[in-house]
Amino acid sequence: MSNTHLDRAKILTEALPYIQRYNGKIVVVNCGGVAMDAELRDAVATDITMLRLVGIKVVLVHGIGPEVKQALAQSGRELVQKEGVYQIGPEAMEILQEVLCGKVNKSLVATLNKLGSKSIGLCGIDGGLMTARMLSGCTGELVRVDGTILETFLAQDYTPVVAAVAQGADGSEAVYSVSANLTAARLAVALKAEKLIHLVETDKLLRDPAEPDTPIPELELSQVPAMIRSGVIPPEMALKANCSVEAVRSGVRSATLLDGSVPHAILLELLSDEGIGTMLTH
Repeated sequence: MSNTHLDRAKILTEALPYIQRYNGKIVVVNCGGVAMDAELRDAVATDITMLRLVGIKVVLVHGIGPEVKQALAQSGRELVQKEGVYQIGPEAMEILQEVLCGKVNKSLVATLNKLGSKSIGLCGIDGGLMTARMLSGCTGELVRVDGTILETFLAQDYTPVVAAVAQGADGSEAVYSVSANLTAARLAVALKAEKLIHLVETDKLLRDPAEPDTPIPELELSQVPAMIRSGVIPPEMALKANCSVEAVRSGVRSATLLDGSVPHAILLELLSDEGIGTMLTH
């Protein structure tokens, strides 16, 4: 047998213990606002489909990304962030719902279905999945997550794709934009997920940003605040890191910050010995 064949066999057998570990378990993947071209989107969908085929249940969460920003810019509206949260007004909310819950959500579902994954598109309004209180305008803060509808679909071998939009907690018809980072973390807790993965738009975390050969493969939760203060965890990643800490402290076994620009990063992280992200654990 050639070395090439042996290398391929080694890759396949290396995945076996991880498939056994995660089989029947739930993994929540947050692609947040990560910019994905067609190739990266197909790679993410392929990874999720493969995980589902080997018995790993996946929930995909997405939030405000390039498509929403572009649609708002074309309408003459600019997104403003406050403490890492986008501030959404009523007119912007109409556009956000149309693009996020319509175009983006259904595009992700279509890509997954094309690859043979039985997927279903949802937002927080569906089945009372998520409720939020108003922070300002149409920007909301999650106050309740009910994973019942997701559990129902997961039990029927569906892959839920969830847009980060929630209904008003006061029982009104108000709809709010909510953080995809917090949505993914709270859903992971509600579903008793084994793993939470945040795809990020940056290279792997480094102990010394000036030294590319100093990656951080694993972090204790207690180390996160100091690393945010020192800038080792950059501002654009801080909210994801804090949401990961909340999820793991609330029962999720581990959370990983993973470079979303690497094709098939999800498979490499979950089903290989080395992984390529930074894992947060107790």
